[in-house]
Amino acid sequence: MKTERYLDERGTECVHAETMLRPQSFSMAGNHCHSCYELYYVESGECCFLIEDKIHDLHAGDFILVPPMVLHYTRYPSSACRRTIVFFRLDDVSSEVRAQMPDPEHFFTESQIFQVPAAYREQISGCFKQMISEEKINDARSELLRKFYLQGLLLVCSRVCLFLQGMPDRIHTTDQQILEAALYISGQYMDMITTQDVARAVGFSPNYLSRKFRQMTGIGLHEYLVFIRLHHAAQELLSTSDSITTIAIRCGFSDSNYFKDSFKKKYGVTPRNYRKMT
Repeated sequence: MKTERYLDERGTECVHAETMLRPQSFSMAGNHCHSCYELYYVESGECCFLIEDKIHDLHAGDFILVPPMVLHYTRYPSSACRRTIVFFRLDDVSSEVRAQMPDPEHFFTESQIFQVPAAYREQISGCFKQMISEEKINDARSELLRKFYLQGLLLVCSRVCLFLQGMPDRIHTTDQQILEAALYISGQYMDMITTQDVARAVGFSPNYLSRKFRQMTGIGLHEYLVFIRLHHAAQELLSTSDSITTIAIRCGFSDSNYFKDSFKKKYGVTPRNYRKMT
């Protein structure tokens, strides 16, 4: 895959943009994270975007900003989706441009969702086309031009987009059954709950709920539970000095070795090394 090769070979040395049509049948291998920012934009169609402990239904004109080392996953259960993504570092965005974003001190520290009104979507697409054209030209000026176009894109967004900040719900999906199950997991992940416990709590059979959850999100109910536990464990690794074993138990893992293996699989580093990254 082009994006993965780019990240492996080039790291986050410069801005990278690409557009791709994802068919309804497309399924990611699993949730993942990057060492840089990812700006994900839905050109047409819709997708289900799982990030941290939130599930979002995204439609044409929707952006989501994914910070570095944050687990996320996309699924296309309803239709094909044309999406454009941009990878960049914070250093690629000048302090002057950052200052124009809503709540600039915190804007780049957490995931953000913002929407482009229909009247401005052609302008947004034009910004992307300029960046992608420089991917093809790739001469001595292309890296600087991609940074320039990225900052122009962010400035346009700061002017015309609707920023959905401070949303009260953790799960933003139209399916009430998935909403109930995900909210239960978000509230009980620290306990030794099972998929059977989740199904019982929301009033469905385990088989029905598991099938429905995978159909709508693309991942299994147990995988989502582990996803949430890893998300909270990663936060605690950075915000507390507690031992890794203590954090694992507090986040619902009964086996510290399973926790360490799961964490490395999802984040690409061990919990100990993840803590050293900041």
